[in-house]
Amino acid sequence: MLLSPEKQQYYMGIAFAVRKRANCVGRKVGALLVVENRIISTGYNGTPEGLTNCNDGGCHRCANRAAYQSSVGYDVCICVHAEQNALLSAARFGIAVSGAATFTTLKPCFGCAKELFQANVRTLYYLDEWVYPRQELQEQYADLLRRFDVINVATVDPEAEWARGGASTRPSVDDLGHQQL
Repeated sequence: MLLSPEKQQYYMGIAFAVRKRANCVGRKVGALLVVENRIISTGYNGTPEGLTNCNDGGCHRCANRAAYQSSVGYDVCICVHAEQNALLSAARFGIAVSGAATFTTLKPCFGCAKELFQANVRTLYYLDEWVYPRQELQEQYADLLRRFDVINVATVDPEAEWARGGASTRPSVDDLGHQQL
């Protein structure tokens, strides 16, 4: 599903809004699944429902970031990625995702790309680049991505520093996710 630049920016703007709910202490990511120009599911990265939030110490890996190199320790990370949460939310409510496009604020990791491919999502729209950190597996990751239509959305991220974990406070939002001015 290839969309006009205007629609790409529209959906990425919604991914920005979804990302505001992320509770990871590292990267904050928002994702959504779109079928036939309709949003069918959204997700953000953070701990599973009912568990202590990552930014409140709920994730051992995130609470002890200095002890883990990039791409190491995901087996002890309790956080669920934004793309995974979008897929799982659709599954929870019985919504088919086959043929969907995903919009995500960060290019999907290897695991999320596998899951999206297995769910028959065939188009990936992303904002920020992500490179698989292990050199010896970069070609396998690239091979997986070649099975999608992959589009880097050209738009400005108004909260890039916060989303990359650089700012210590999240933007102020109300219960509906609206940014407070």
